[in-house]
This record gives sequence, C-alpha cells and structure tokens, in this order.
Amino acid sequence: MGLMDKIKGEIVDIIEWMDDSRSTLAWRFPRYQNEIKNGAQLIVREGQEAVFVYRGALADRFGPGHYELKSENLPILSTLQGWKFGFDSPFRSEVYFINTRPVTDLRWGTANPVTVRDPDFKMVQVRANGLCVVKIQDAEIFLKEVIGTDSSVDIDEIAELLRRVITLAFSDLVLETKLGVIDLQGRQVELSDKLRDFVAQRVDDEYGLAIPSITMNISLPDEITAAMTRGVARGVEEGGFLDNVGDLNRYQQAKQADAMLAAASNPGGGGAMGDMMGMGMGMAMANQMANQMGNVGQQQAAPAGPPPLPGAQTFHVDMGGQSQGPFTVAQIQSGVANGQVKPESLVWSAGMPGWVAASTVPALAALFQAPPPLPPAAPPAPPTDGPPPAPAAPSDAPPAP
Repeated sequence: MGLMDKIKGEIVDIIEWMDDSRSTLAWRFPRYQNEIKNGAQLIVREGQEAVFVYRGALADRFGPGHYELKSENLPILSTLQGWKFGFDSPFRSEVYFINTRPVTDLRWGTANPVTVRDPDFKMVQVRANGLCVVKIQDAEIFLKEVIGTDSSVDIDEIAELLRRVITLAFSDLVLETKLGVIDLQGRQVELSDKLRDFVAQRVDDEYGLAIPSITMNISLPDEITAAMTRGVARGVEEGGFLDNVGDLNRYQQAKQADAMLAAASNPGGGGAMGDMMGMGMGMAMANQMANQMGNVGQQQAAPAGPPPLPGAQTFHVDMGGQSQGPFTVAQIQSGVANGQVKPESLVWSAGMPGWVAASTVPALAALFQAPPPLPPAAPPAPPTDGPPPAPAAPSDAPPAP
C-alpha cells in the first residue's frame, strides 16, 4: 500500500450541519458525487434529523446523536444497495438534514377582505392577521412534497403556501361558526385554536407540517369600529334598546342624534325653553331609539341652559324601561309641565337606595302639587272726591225742632 493510499484510508469524513438561523427547514450535505466513506462520522444535533436518500428513495433516518456509519446502522441503505457482507468504501447516498425546531415568526394575513353575513350590520368585510408557528412533523412527506431535488428549503419558500392555506381556513371558519363581526372579534382567542385545527388538517398529511399554534387578530371596518366606540354596537350585542339597529344607515341616524344632543347642550342658550329642550331631548332619545331611530333627523335642536352647578342634586328618570339623565330639578319641572314626568314616574339620585316614585321624593314632591285657589275679590273702595255723608240719626232720638 502506498503512502497516499494509507493517508486516504485514515481520513474519516465528518457529516454534520451547523446552522445558526431558524429559517432554514432542510439542507443537503454537499458531497462530490455523493460519495461517503466507510466509517464516516455522522453528527446530528438537537433540533435536527438526518435522512439518507438513495436514488430518490428514503433510506435510514437518524435523530440527535453521534454515529459511525457502518452497514450495521444502515440497514435500509444496505438492503437498497445489496450489501450482504458489509460495504466497501465509498458508497453513494444523499444526506438531508431536517430542522425539527418550530419556526415562530411566520406572519400571515388575508390579502383580500372576507365577507361576513352579520345579523346587525348585514354584509361586512373583515380582515385578519397574526403569527403562525410551524414545524416539520413528517420528514418523509416533507422530503417528497416540498424538498424534491432542492439543496435547501427556507421558510420563505413555503410561507406563501401557508398564507393561502390559512386564508382559506379563516373563510371556512367564518362560514362554519356563523358568528357576527362583533362576536368574531370578541372571541378571537378562542377561535384561534379552532383556526389552528383547520390549518393543521390541511398541511399534516399533505406537506408533513405541524401547526403548534396560531394567533389571530380580526380587523373590522372603520364604520363598525366607530359604532362600537360610541356604544351603538355594544347595545346591539347586549340586547338593550338598540336591538333593532340593523345596518349602517341607522348608525348614521344615531350620529345625527348625537349632533342634536350636542346642540341642545350648548351653554349659549337659556330660559325655560332651553331647560325643556334639554329635558325633552334626553327623554325622547329612548323612545326614538326604540322605534329604530326613524324620526331622529326630523327633530329640531334648540339651545339649552347652562349645566347644573357643582353639588346640585340631579336625578335619573325611568322612561320606558330605560334610565335617562341625570336631570336637574328645573329640567324635571319642565318635564312635568309637558307631561313627560308624572307623579308615578320612577326616579333615582345618588344616595338613594333604589328607584322610587317621583312624587315621594321631597325635592320633587312640590312639582306635582296643584296651586291653591285664588283669594276672594276685595269690596270696592269708597269714593274720595267730596265730604262723607252724615251719619244716620238713631231711631230713638227726638225729632228736630
């Protein structure tokens, strides 16, 4: 044996993958003509799996550890290559390293809005986005369906595929749950787990991938978000006096009503008419909302008086099952005058244990008392231009001479 042959025989190949990034999913070990020496050292680190491929067929697989490649630990490859009594160096095989660690920074989002049939706002278009955690679950399926003949596969190569799958799964989730947009946004943590199940079912057997978790953030149109901020949408959800809001046209009517209330609270006005409008506008809003706010745009706003002084007692009034107020005593007096507040109307003020009839509250009882009768007319005064008449003589006096 020559010196060079002896040196070559003592050289031991080391097959390993040292990768600091978390974005590479698979990498093929580069070898000249894919030749591997007998006794070569295979090092598989944590979070990796080594897969031997011979002529396109999956052979032996190795988890984390340090191995010396011999026919004893290559049973499948030995069968494929017909090694009955071991093998002579070198042998040909491709070695792929698979990243089994989860990739946690895959961002997804709906490229186009998804239309939701909403019971309150009719047809609404929503968007969704979030983070997806993905990892390789089955190296064999991933090798066949994704890697193919590529020398490496990065997360970016399957990111677009996963985004399309998640978007379709989100559409199916919306159709299956049949939830309105407010419920969708309010239950998005719970629905994230359901979306993960939808996606996992479409990528496990198809691409050999697992989806440990998905986060989801649902974005609503600006009009719906503004309605929720104002409390209109919250009233729809809670079944309050806005049960029949219906669609965005009624939301626009509610905005007009807000403008009227703002005009009614203008401190530039005054007088009894201002107090009456301040009382009337607040109390009429419940009835107008209960009638689907149909005539809100027809109301005329009028300036109201100044706000109540600090410390002045104010009252809430029960109007058709809805609490309206707070109102000052002067405003309630205006309501009594126009028939909106009656003696049996329920009122409440800070410090009171509960709702009571307005006529039983000392501060309001006087508003329901009838005025006293007018005093009788006085007798006419005697004339003052001339001497007064002489007094009449007594009947028993003697006649004058």
